[in-house]
Amino acid sequence: MAATRNDGRDGYLAFVESHQHRLLRAAYLICGNRHQAEDLLQDALLKLALRWSSVRDGDPSAYVRAILYRDAVSWWRRRRREWLSATPPEQVAHDRDGALRLTLHDALGLLPPRQRAVLVLRYYEDLTEVATAEALGVTVGTVKSQCHAALRRLREVAPDLARDARPSQRPAASGDLATGVEVNP
Repeated sequence: MAATRNDGRDGYLAFVESHQHRLLRAAYLICGNRHQAEDLLQDALLKLALRWSSVRDGDPSAYVRAILYRDAVSWWRRRRREWLSATPPEQVAHDRDGALRLTLHDALGLLPPRQRAVLVLRYYEDLTEVATAEALGVTVGTVKSQCHAALRRLREVAPDLARDARPSQRPAASGDLATGVEVNP
């Protein structure tokens, strides 16, 4: 019986070790604050630990992401105040697109929390509209409208996210876009 408990614990620890950095990056992109992202992830991993025996055979990563995003939305609803984030965390690796990343980070900070969450889930986590809706606990139509509004707002506040676009020009075709978060208006 003790071996079974250890197997479950070992599997949980292996999952946490292999997924924690990606989940922390996603949490940071959602909330824009490193400390809050760490708290959200810690709470989500605690909830996973409590349900590990029933979740481990399925997709524990999706389970944690759903907890993470729902807890973030709950926190925003309770807080109802905009967060101004400090500078982004230091990058260890050399980043050729540092200015583009900073521009995107600043632009994401200007979006309302739900729109930011939709963009991170759809384009960073690469979830489908249905999976995004399930993670946020909203309808697919809400995901589509929030995504459309968020992308429109990103185009307004950060026109330099388009590759080779002069400040007065908008890209002509979606193939000319650099960040992957642009879609047809």
